[in-house]
Amino acid sequence: MRWYRKNWYWVGPVFSLAALVYLVVRWSELSSLGRLLVANFILLPLHELEEYGWPGGEPAIMNKVIQPSSDPDRYPLNQLSALVVNVFAAYPFLLVAALFPGQIWLGFAAVVFWFGQFVIHGIVTNAKLKTIYNPGFLTTVVGVGFLVYFTIYVISNDLASVWDWIGGVLLMLGFAVVFLVKMTYTWLADTNSAYPFTDAEMKRWNVDARMGRAAARSS
Repeated sequence: MRWYRKNWYWVGPVFSLAALVYLVVRWSELSSLGRLLVANFILLPLHELEEYGWPGGEPAIMNKVIQPSSDPDRYPLNQLSALVVNVFAAYPFLLVAALFPGQIWLGFAAVVFWFGQFVIHGIVTNAKLKTIYNPGFLTTVVGVGFLVYFTIYVISNDLASVWDWIGGVLLMLGFAVVFLVKMTYTWLADTNSAYPFTDAEMKRWNVDARMGRAAARSS
């Protein structure tokens, strides 16, 4: 577990590859939404790799930019909370939707996930750092494309009731509150956490220098 806690985002693409093989093998048997939702799951580990591995920098962005901390290597986000939220919570969340594409509310929750990511990567982080890109943004744009396609396809084919849309939004909000807010900022947050990020993880994408340039442009 110690090794995986430190390397989960490098391992993630293996799950993407397995899902891609499944998608190719089962392509003719899957519905259009089924294919889309499997692709949606494939995108998740790649998104996390972009955030944490290459180019990386998400730990510093979270703990220095989004919620500045006096202990940015471990608070509020740390290696354990990052693993729990991104793998043990997010993987099943998107995978279940891919396995049950006929449940429109599950699928909508899985793709509206990217709207939240766009708010963080496309608006909040870019505004704070005065950039047009931050790690996770490119895959988020692809995810927003999935959300748009899913919504248009479902509406065009009259596949959802109003309760499907409401249920999907409520499920996504519940996921965000429990795992992204409570798990990250309360339950697993600890200024004395035994699971700090490494120096290499904190230095990826050179967040400190970008913060300095953003502050200079603001002065």
